[in-house]
Amino acid sequence: MKRFVLFSLCAFLMLGLYGCSSNSEETAGADGKKTITLRVAWWGGQPRHDYTTKVIDMYEKENPHVKIEAEFANWDDYWKKLAPMSAANQLPDVIQMDTAYLSQYGEKGQLEDLSAYVEDGTINTDAVDDKTIKGGDIGGKLYGFPLGVNVLSVITNDDLLKDAGATIDDESWTWNDFENLALKVREKTGQYGSNGMHPPDVFFPYYLRTKGERLYKEDGTGLAYTDDKLFVDYFKRQVKLVDGKASPTPDESAQIRGMEDDFIVKGRTAATWNYSNQYSAFAQLTDAPLSLHLPPEQTKEKALFLKPSMLFSIPKSSKHKKEAAKFIDFFINNEKANTLIKGERGVPVSSKAAEAVKSELNEEEKKIFEYVERASKHAGESDPPEPIGSAEIIKLLKDTSDQILFKKITPEQGAVNFRKEADAILKRNEQR
Repeated sequence: MKRFVLFSLCAFLMLGLYGCSSNSEETAGADGKKTITLRVAWWGGQPRHDYTTKVIDMYEKENPHVKIEAEFANWDDYWKKLAPMSAANQLPDVIQMDTAYLSQYGEKGQLEDLSAYVEDGTINTDAVDDKTIKGGDIGGKLYGFPLGVNVLSVITNDDLLKDAGATIDDESWTWNDFENLALKVREKTGQYGSNGMHPPDVFFPYYLRTKGERLYKEDGTGLAYTDDKLFVDYFKRQVKLVDGKASPTPDESAQIRGMEDDFIVKGRTAATWNYSNQYSAFAQLTDAPLSLHLPPEQTKEKALFLKPSMLFSIPKSSKHKKEAAKFIDFFINNEKANTLIKGERGVPVSSKAAEAVKSELNEEEKKIFEYVERASKHAGESDPPEPIGSAEIIKLLKDTSDQILFKKITPEQGAVNFRKEADAILKRNEQR
């Protein structure tokens, strides 16, 4: 889920997400050792803010020469604020990064290659699988270090499914089964059957994978799928569900600003499409019983894949790269810290941390670990990090989706427009 509660430490939103102090701030402590200030930024909701603040407190106690200033926002505001910070050369020392933006910031020379900090042991990777680390690698440069692994899921409100007399066989259900279930829930309960598979930049690529296709060419120079019927079929189904009031309209979805207001939390939908790590927060926010399911048609083409839930990056502009790398190491490897995180940012990439966390998990959190383990048995090869221009593609796909669902254009027109503009974006960025 990419819509989260907006909150701030140090009133950073009023400052446009600029930090409360400069990257270069250094003062002398009582022992004469220089005290430095690190700025750490992330997106997320209140539960993520709460435990991250505790992890930061823990780190500061173990490293008294380091003061950390925390900056965070919801998903949309986070990226809107990060862009001008980048232009002003004032990025935080540690940036929570998404694979959709990794190329944009990394290949334009704004992110540090973390390989050196892995090689010298500052970031200890003894308990981290090499394949996991590659989730932050672009062209041999490690622009981000994965914090956890995620996999797509369908989270259901089991009371609503029961009221509708609906069941899910997630080992074999099809797209038609999903559509019929959503319509049945609407008919029997008056509630939505699905959250509308929002945002489309996450779920349309998954749909393509179930058909043996991909969104981007491997070299990132254009769209990989060649048959626009795939685009048309996907969005025709979305239109049908909105028309049948089995999914919310785009303007209804846009009003959901935080997880506390989400349809699944309010008991207004029987199913929500999300990454697996969101399950725990949803479960904490509602009394309804929730379950994790494999998405439709994941088996034949091995459409599911393990994805870095998010990453930590260090900007080249940071004056304290070594200290920033030490914080990343603490975040991924410290067992006590991970018992606070409990896999909310994805199942820990460190096998030792993951094992240490298991005994501390509640039932909801255990279900996430079990689901990821189950899904990994079905998973195929992951896609490479999104190419330069992917942020523009995300906006284009969302805008095109809104136009289709508001009946301003047809799915057929949307397919043509999306291909033309997406290929132009990718070609333009290739030439930069």
